Amino acid sequence: MVSGATSLSLVRDELFATMEEAEQSLEHFIAERHNGSLLQQAVEGLHQVRGTLSLIELAGAELLAQEVLQQATDIPAGAGEERDGQLSALSNALHVLRRYLENVESHRQELPELLLPAINDLRQAGGQASLPESFFFSARLDQVRPATASRALEPAARLEQIRQLRHMYQVGLLGFLRDHNPQAGIKLMARAFARLDSLFAGEASGRLIWVAAAALEAQVDGQLLPRKSRKQLFSRLDRELKQLLGNAQYDAPRNLLKELLYLVALADSRGPLATQVRETFGLATLPFTDQLLEEEYQRLSGPGQAVMRSLSSAIREELNSIKDLIDLIERGTHESESFASLHSLLARQSKTLSMVGLGSASAALSAQLPTVNGWVEAQAADLPSMNKLADAVLFVESMVANLERGERRQIREAAPGQEVESFAQHQLVEARIVVVDEAQAGLALAKRAITSYLEANGDKLHLANVPFSLQAVRGGLWFLGQERAAQLIGACADYIQKQMLETPQMPSEQMLETLADALTSLEYYLEGGGVLRPEANPGVLDLAAESVRALGRPVAA
Repeated sequence: MVSGATSLSLVRDELFATMEEAEQSLEHFIAERHNGSLLQQAVEGLHQVRGTLSLIELAGAELLAQEVLQQATDIPAGAGEERDGQLSALSNALHVLRRYLENVESHRQELPELLLPAINDLRQAGGQASLPESFFFSARLDQVRPATASRALEPAARLEQIRQLRHMYQVGLLGFLRDHNPQAGIKLMARAFARLDSLFAGEASGRLIWVAAAALEAQVDGQLLPRKSRKQLFSRLDRELKQLLGNAQYDAPRNLLKELLYLVALADSRGPLATQVRETFGLATLPFTDQLLEEEYQRLSGPGQAVMRSLSSAIREELNSIKDLIDLIERGTHESESFASLHSLLARQSKTLSMVGLGSASAALSAQLPTVNGWVEAQAADLPSMNKLADAVLFVESMVANLERGERRQIREAAPGQEVESFAQHQLVEARIVVVDEAQAGLALAKRAITSYLEANGDKLHLANVPFSLQAVRGGLWFLGQERAAQLIGACADYIQKQMLETPQMPSEQMLETLADALTSLEYYLEGGGVLRPEANPGVLDLAAESVRALGRPVAA
């Protein structure tokens, strides 16, 4: 099945161009609010954006685009200051949407949960209710708690204990709501519900208590952030607890259960209650953590790729100056002030890298400053120290290249002190990208040559270099560890050589169509990131294999 992340590359240029036009029209309207045509242009552009996102099935991005479109449609020409909040939320949402799509394009991973803050800001600006955290989460809510015996108490003693435990919960909730040591407050709330669970364990109405106790346990274990939505959730839980007391027929609201189960899944806690709930409801581990969502949303709200490219370009210019100075010093053709200039450049570059979040790169340069300072005093440099400095500069250069591609998560994981290994890894990634590009170019060349062959009524001259080009693509894919894709391309090259070049008669139209299907599937596999992320296109190679098999070529399982 083709994912929205894969299909995005097919419409990327037109989609981003339309978004940019819509953003510009909206910005001009904010400055000239009497000009309704500007707003209409923005709305028309947003219609196209939403339709495109719907077509490629990027659910979260489509929902945000839909909310933006609704809000933009609601704004009248000549809108006054009362609409400032709504217009600000619109601008922010479009910025977040663009950054999200850039992120999806870079990492081939969809995380629609990242868009909920922007969606809810829009809805609040328009006077609508916010969407819950669990909006994109799904779980079966009809599961029953495994049989468990409850603690036997006299009715009066039981009622008194329930009252005390609810009061304990309220005390913890108050601290949690006021941010007075929220972690301590949530621990008190979890303790209260764990004890309540032992009192309601054998009752049908106690299912909410059980799930809530697990959610609070997960909130503590996973150190989930005290978000506003969670404060509202746990406040609502207290009101539901009041309704539950003395009501044997109480049935918990399904949306409340879903919110609590989402917290259990998000925290991935190993606590006894959370584990039991996760197993009973069949909750899978989510592909993200609460901290990752917060970190990534802050990144989405930050500068876009255009800004990062400009920044990385400026950093690379300074790195080139540093490399030139190192080269002059190494050859002995430097001037007396070269050592001081090198020290100044390294110190400035280290601060710049720290400001843009490249902590490991900044630390790598900072570690070289004492050594270079010694060169300033001695007016001489030793070769081993210069080699270490060169390694550090190459390491920083690889980090800056990742920054330009938007791979900041990988950048943070790079550890200083391993400059050589990191640079080698960066070079390997670059080499893989080059090989993929060459493979795409080889397939495109083969398709054009086959088209020319058909238009020339079977002139074999057009196919002379095609088998050689496809064999080169095959070798590149073997290098990347893509043996199956390489075998399929090799089979296509073999078919062209034996059935189109070495035989006097042209293959039938059906066979040529089948060959085109095989090459198109392989081209889509490469364009969709299947080489660097095979899981992104699990079925595309199967389609290519079916076409190759129909050509009469052997296909390995």
